[in-house]
Amino acid sequence: MATFNIVMPKLGESIQEGTITKWFVKEGDTIEEDDMLFEVATDKVDSEIPSPVDGVITKILYPEDSLVAVGEVLAVVSLDGEGEEEGSEMEAKPADSETKSEKEEPISAESKASDTTEKVSGDVDDSRKLSNRYYSPLVKTIAKEENVSLEELESIEGSGAGGRVQKKDILAYLENRTSGKTSEAQKVDSSAVPQRKAPATPPVSVGEGDKVIEMDRVRKLIADHMVMSVQVSPHVTSVVEADVTNLVQWRNKNKNLFQEKYGDKITFMPIFTEAVATALAEFPLVNSSVDGDKIIMKKNINIGIAVAKPDGNLIVPVIRNAEQKNLVGLTKDLNRLADAARTNKLDPTEIQGGTFTITNFGSFGNIIGTPIINQPQVAILATGIIEKKPAVLETPQGDVIAIRHKMYLSLSYDHRIIDGALGGAFLRRIADLLEDFDTNRAI
Repeated sequence: MATFNIVMPKLGESIQEGTITKWFVKEGDTIEEDDMLFEVATDKVDSEIPSPVDGVITKILYPEDSLVAVGEVLAVVSLDGEGEEEGSEMEAKPADSETKSEKEEPISAESKASDTTEKVSGDVDDSRKLSNRYYSPLVKTIAKEENVSLEELESIEGSGAGGRVQKKDILAYLENRTSGKTSEAQKVDSSAVPQRKAPATPPVSVGEGDKVIEMDRVRKLIADHMVMSVQVSPHVTSVVEADVTNLVQWRNKNKNLFQEKYGDKITFMPIFTEAVATALAEFPLVNSSVDGDKIIMKKNINIGIAVAKPDGNLIVPVIRNAEQKNLVGLTKDLNRLADAARTNKLDPTEIQGGTFTITNFGSFGNIIGTPIINQPQVAILATGIIEKKPAVLETPQGDVIAIRHKMYLSLSYDHRIIDGALGGAFLRRIADLLEDFDTNRAI
């Protein structure tokens, strides 16, 4: 019987695994090419995966809610259009090329992983309770088999998204440990170094009438990412007030004509994005990441825009090469990505590769915010609401009080590599670009 293996697809450059959130088929179902097979969740994006072939589902190897590595076999399809004969043993084979022992590997791997999903080594019952770092079942399995403690895992620098420890990272660590090439910090006698403990969380009581709500998967991801960011980066926030009267007047004068000409509404966010991209090109250290003792200055300026979804969660789609795009291109990209984010139609690649993030507190009527850095970036800008305020203006005839449109810009940055002078100068440059906006600019 000719068969075809359905594998976990690679949905992005940095994505190494995904969670099966839903199966649309069951064993014995007849499928056609492009029929939806399953839904997979990677980070904050859910994607529906279609079938590449016609046939019959003869075996589903992973149930819903399984976390599976990219390339692992998820299901087997009979290309002959026939299921297994009653009473016979069903073997998951590829198209006449894979042996039974090879096919059984994903099952045994998952079995091992399920046994260790909540254990790392013998002394850790639940790593999520003791660590704010995420470890995949595969990494946990390796850690258990090699007697790697949670403290050792915490010391490993991950190469995955958000610093996640991947298979290659723990294997490299084990190779160095075996050969004695441990880091200087690991060579120090552990008895002479205070052991880092996870911060204890205060007890929470539930009273009569209180409502307990379970966090959904995305909220858990956001919570873990935010805690990790605060632990990794020493945050500093600087704030400036900008007089944006010129750009407000320009938009009021041109917004209808802009929509008629290009078919898109223009908000203030594309203008903010343009100013940020210009400033990042002038201050390249802000467009970087930190890898241990190394600073990686990014060639491309990829600006993430935080979008609030209808379910209350947050997602950050990315405008790539923002410095190369004009106001029309930025507007179209931003509107498309924001709409896709709110309707759960973002591609996983559209939330990856960001080098800087903007979050708009002003959309909720807030004047100032102190945002948390979106790792592995080193800075994030918050834009507050634009308000009319009385302001003193200098004129040839003397000082006058006038009504001006003003807003606060707040920049949170990683103090490991960005000092107050650089952070303040970068933020001031953004404000200057907005204040000096050309009211006669053509659309």
